[in-house]
Amino acid sequence: MNAESKKYFQGFLRRGCQIFFVRAFISRHQSQLRPLNFTTWFLILACCSFLLSSCRLHSGSEEITVAGSTSIQPFADEWAELFMRKKPGLVINIQGGGSSAGIMAVREGSADIGMSSRELKDDEKSLSEIIVAYDGLAIIVHPSNPVSSLTIDQVRSIFAGEIVSWKILNGVDKNITVVVREEGSGTRGAFQEMVMGQRRISKKAIVEDSNGVVREIVSHDRNSIGFISLGLVNDKVKAIAQDGIEPTEEAILKREYRLIRPFLFLTREKPEGLPEEFIDFVLSDEIQSRLPQDGLIPVKKIMAGHRF
Repeated sequence: MNAESKKYFQGFLRRGCQIFFVRAFISRHQSQLRPLNFTTWFLILACCSFLLSSCRLHSGSEEITVAGSTSIQPFADEWAELFMRKKPGLVINIQGGGSSAGIMAVREGSADIGMSSRELKDDEKSLSEIIVAYDGLAIIVHPSNPVSSLTIDQVRSIFAGEIVSWKILNGVDKNITVVVREEGSGTRGAFQEMVMGQRRISKKAIVEDSNGVVREIVSHDRNSIGFISLGLVNDKVKAIAQDGIEPTEEAILKREYRLIRPFLFLTREKPEGLPEEFIDFVLSDEIQSRLPQDGLIPVKKIMAGHRF
């Protein structure tokens, strides 16, 4: 049974358990419930709440919610699936929404763990942050595009809307289609900080809400350019070099390729219980050793305490 089926089945059991006890309670005390006053209804609701909690305890199911960065989401889905196999009865809900949404969710308590693919701002530093991986930020074009390297200044000018034709860069007289992430996404925040600085992204850019959609558009538009997580680059797009430096793990570890960001897990307080177990699992050798094949950099390969 997969995670989604397990979650549905457990929810079904809880609802069935609740209905059974409520109906039994009402049937047994029906003559006493007319007329219903406020106190009686309060007691009924309290009883229902208690019985529902008992059902949850006896169903053996436990849940944690992880929400935020859509860059981290596909990797977190995989990590969660592996962890749930080790913990029968556990359901991990992985939700997207963007880094800012994840930070807000964990602050408000609607998520046990938040995911952010950008550094925290000063007013967000009250959260407990755990780096679970490092990721390169890739500038991508269509595989047929003859451009293989751009300077940071050229990339900045393209996304600011100052360079609007490929003719200046590769001789092809075609307008450039600029594709970007939405405001609030960790990918866009990292790109804004590392590439754009104080410059604004052109309002003419196509705005999408996930790295996957950006990749899909670039894979079908020969004149497009975008930015996504290096770990999500596939053979349908081409990651171009920055100032002649290819975006590889080796170049990142040598600090030659500078477009690098942390993947963060966030909690309101120091993690404990199931959230702590899941975070420890992601930081274990079992998961960290898998990261390079996904295009991510294991935490242990980065110098302790070093921030890019």
